Amino acid sequence: MDPSSCDNFVALPPSTERQCIIFGKNSDRPCDEVQEVVYFPARDYDAGEMVECTYIEIEQAAHTYAVVLSRPAWLWGAEMGANEHQVCIGNEAVWGRESADGNEALLGMDLVRIGLERANAAEKAVDVITELLEKYGQGGSCMEDESNFTYHNSFLISDREEAWLLETSGKHWAAERVEGGYRNISNQYSITNKIDKEHPEMREYARRRGWWDGETQFNFSTVYSFMTTARIEASGSRYCIGKKLLQKNNGHISTETMMNILRDSDINMEGMFMTTGSMVSVIPTNPALPGVHYFTATPDPERSVFKPFIFVKHIKELKETSSPSYGADDPVKKKPRFQSKPDRKHLLFVKHEVAAATIQSSKDKGKKMKESMRKLEKEKMIEMEQILSNGIDEPDLLADLFTRSVREEMALYEES
Repeated sequence: MDPSSCDNFVALPPSTERQCIIFGKNSDRPCDEVQEVVYFPARDYDAGEMVECTYIEIEQAAHTYAVVLSRPAWLWGAEMGANEHQVCIGNEAVWGRESADGNEALLGMDLVRIGLERANAAEKAVDVITELLEKYGQGGSCMEDESNFTYHNSFLISDREEAWLLETSGKHWAAERVEGGYRNISNQYSITNKIDKEHPEMREYARRRGWWDGETQFNFSTVYSFMTTARIEASGSRYCIGKKLLQKNNGHISTETMMNILRDSDINMEGMFMTTGSMVSVIPTNPALPGVHYFTATPDPERSVFKPFIFVKHIKELKETSSPSYGADDPVKKKPRFQSKPDRKHLLFVKHEVAAATIQSSKDKGKKMKESMRKLEKEKMIEMEQILSNGIDEPDLLADLFTRSVREEMALYEES
């Protein structure tokens, strides 16, 4: 399968304007899929408790960290998100020599959420994800239907100090540390000779399968992918386009730069698969300063507003971006699965759907609406720049920051 959609980006000093790490992701999913933004507070659990992921149950951790997630509304995991320790994770679908497993196991999106709930640093998230990957495997349909659309996963993971790239093939994996500059990933393997952690049997497995002769320098992308590294770098793929956009802005990458990259016409996916949700996180390297996490919770970043979220105490449920829950009656939970599709549209999605239609159908009204959306977004960014520079004076005033921003966006649509 050719690389076609989904992009993750991270920029670290000295590529950023300030002493911060900027993480960005477009989640490109089936065009009829709803993506919600949800918050789960930190929790303690009793020994022996289990957690029900999308398809299987696994043992629960003694403690989970507070997380904010952007996720397809039908499943347990997430496409992207962050935790209270400013760890950010996004995943990518990848395909290679090893067949992707259709048997129900952990989805890559489940591993994103688990990594965020259980890791207080990027490298720790690599360890959490790979431990569970080796124990339970990855597999199951990644779409809300009976198509049995399956894939392996790669992950971009960052914290206040560094970033890690983790690429998997079945239960085998390789990881690379990124300590400065910038990095992006798309729907293809990109780890080459620099491997900082790996599955203990990853090389021997490849040798037994005849993918590697055991003598030449080991290149993960060349060995586990259908494509050679040279072909990947020479292609006109989204990976190469994203890399060029980061390179073009090297040394000056800001919050707005990352949002513009996600909106770029060669990165922002439209069609049968489209960008159903986007995220940009700005994490100061100074641990005394808060991180700011922007989410759209709506499709197409070009016609959406990035809204800020900051981890503080007393955050309540993000109701306006939470989809309806169907519990045990959800067609995803009943076997055979996916016999029907319930309405999963959350309140912001419904309001935005009308606004997006207006932008599409009316040139003048659409232009004015987009200008109002960008103005609101800019006001929020200016407000957040003060917090990123000076810290938080009154945390309680930020407990409803994201919800307040969502309501301002919906009011804008109603006025228009």
